[in-house]
Amino acid sequence: QAQLVESGGGLVLAGGSLRLSCEASGPTFSRYVMGWFRQAPGKEREFVAAINWSGSGGITRYADAVKGRFTISRDYAKNTFLQMNSLKPEDTAVYYCAADSGVPRGLAPRRLGVNYEYWGQGTQVTVSS
Repeated sequence: QAQLVESGGGLVLAGGSLRLSCEASGPTFSRYVMGWFRQAPGKEREFVAAINWSGSGGITRYADAVKGRFTISRDYAKNTFLQMNSLKPEDTAVYYCAADSGVPRGLAPRRLGVNYEYWGQGTQVTVSS
């Protein structure tokens, strides 16, 4: 059964760092685009970052709000990571890992959540000022 499980969330002071992990099991997620989304209380879910495979490594895409602070990466097995540095209170949200099977290798990841078929249960990130 396809499953994505996030971990690594928690409470951190502004300016601090956290590293989120997403472990995939089931279908061949190694061929999928892997993405991170977040949803803050009272707000819609928003795209954070995504990564696809290419011949020279990974093709990444970031939301403007996190560029230069967050880094997405993945290994060749089943794990996807989101390194979050210089965290701000506005980064507080539930963070979700997701997988998209509709993008061929070598192309840029998609940003819309509706394109992602698999979702994790989410992990809470709270940044205090």
